[in-house]
Amino acid sequence: MEKHNFKEYTLQPWLNEVIEKLAFEHPTPIQRKVIPAVLRGESVIGQSHTGSGKTHAFLLPLFSKLNVEAKEVQFVITSPTRELARQIFDEVKKIITLSNREAEISTKLFIGGTDKQRTIEKLKEQPQIIVATPGRLLDLIKEGAIDMYTATSFVVDEADLMLDLGLIQEIDQMLVRANPTIQLLVFSATIPERLQPFLKKYLQSPTHFHLKDHYAPEKIEHRLIPLRHRQQADVIYQISQAINPYLAIIFTNGKDAANQLYEELQARQLAVGIIHGGLGARERKRVLKDIQALKYQYVVATDLAARGIDIKGVSHVINAQLPKEEPFYIHRVGRTARAGMEGTAINLYGEDDLALLSKLSENKVEFTTYDIVNGEWKEIKPWNERTLRKKQGHDVDQEAWRRVRRPNKVKPGYKKKMKRQHERIKKQINRTKRNKG
Repeated sequence: MEKHNFKEYTLQPWLNEVIEKLAFEHPTPIQRKVIPAVLRGESVIGQSHTGSGKTHAFLLPLFSKLNVEAKEVQFVITSPTRELARQIFDEVKKIITLSNREAEISTKLFIGGTDKQRTIEKLKEQPQIIVATPGRLLDLIKEGAIDMYTATSFVVDEADLMLDLGLIQEIDQMLVRANPTIQLLVFSATIPERLQPFLKKYLQSPTHFHLKDHYAPEKIEHRLIPLRHRQQADVIYQISQAINPYLAIIFTNGKDAANQLYEELQARQLAVGIIHGGLGARERKRVLKDIQALKYQYVVATDLAARGIDIKGVSHVINAQLPKEEPFYIHRVGRTARAGMEGTAINLYGEDDLALLSKLSENKVEFTTYDIVNGEWKEIKPWNERTLRKKQGHDVDQEAWRRVRRPNKVKPGYKKKMKRQHERIKKQINRTKRNKG
C-alpha cells in the first residue's frame, strides 16, 4: 500500500515542524482526503468513524491558511458538548505552543457554564481562532462582543450529535450572520435525513468524503457472548473475572438502562462509574476527572455521552445491549483500538440482535462466539451456526451437481440415475471433509 506524507500538502513550513513534533508519520485516510480540499478553499462534508484523525484533518489546513498579521476572527470551530470543545481547544493550543507562536496567534474557548459578562470584559481584541459550543458563541455574537463576519472558515463538528441535541438552529443563526462566501466544514459520523435541509441551505456543491474503508478498525477483536436468559450484570461480572481491563466502557441503550446496570454492578463490588446525558455539567466533569485519575476500571455509558467525550486508554468495549443500527456499533467499538493500539469488543446478544450481527458480518466484522466457564473464556458454536450449516450444505450440493456426468443420449430413467449419482458424490465430499477435519 502506498505511504503518504504530510509534505505532499504544501502546508506552511512551520506546520511541518509541528507535525514532526506531534510524531505524526503518515496522514490517515480522512486527512488524505480533507487536507487538500480545505487548502483549495472547498466546503466539505467529512463522514468517518471516531478515532479516524478527523480533528487534525481540519486543524492543519486551517492553521496553514491563517494570516497571523490580521487580528480578527479567521476560523470558528463549533462542537456540541463542552468536553469535546475543550478537547479540540487543547489540540489548538498544542499546535500554537509547539510552533512557539503564542505571541502571534490568539485563540479563545467559549463554552456554557462560565460567566458571560466576565468573558466579554476579558475580550481585549478579537481572537483569530474560536473554539466554542453553539449557545455561548451565539450569545457573544448577539451581544456584539464577537464579529464573526471576518471568519473565512466555519467548522461544525459532530453534526449528527448537534442535531440530536437541538443545536443546529443555533448554528443556523450564526451562519446567517456570517459572510456568505464562508468555507463550511461539516464533520459527522452519520448524515441523517433530518440534517439534509441544513446542508442544502449552506453547502452549494460541497466535496463529500465518506470513509467506508475503515468500517471497523482491524486491531479490534469482536467477541460474542449469548445472554441466554441471564442477567446482564451477572454476565458482565463473569466477564470481569476473565479480563483485567485498563478501562472498559459498558454501553447500554438509554439512561434508564445505564442507571440500573450501574447500580447492579456496584452491588457486585465492581469499580464502576457512569456517564450519560442526564447528568449535570458539574457531575459530568467530576466523573471525567475520576476516569482520567483511573478511579474506575469500568464506566457505564450511553451513545450520546460517549460520542460527546474522548476517554483515553480504553482497552475494552462491552455492549451490555447491542445498538439497533450498524453505525452506532462502529462508534462504540471505535472508542478502543485508537492510535494504533489493540482493543477488544465484547457483545452480549440475544435473538433480537441476529439481524444486526448479520449486517455487520456482511461488512467484514468477524465475530467469535464464547462463553465464560469458571472465569475463563471458552469458544463455543458460532452464533450463526445454522446459517453456516445451511450454506455449507448448499455448497456441497452445488459441487456434487457439478461433478455429475451428464449422459450423451437421454434414455428413460436418466433423471433418477443422475440423482443417485449426485447423492453418492455428495456423500464422498462430506466423507472427505470429515476425514480432513
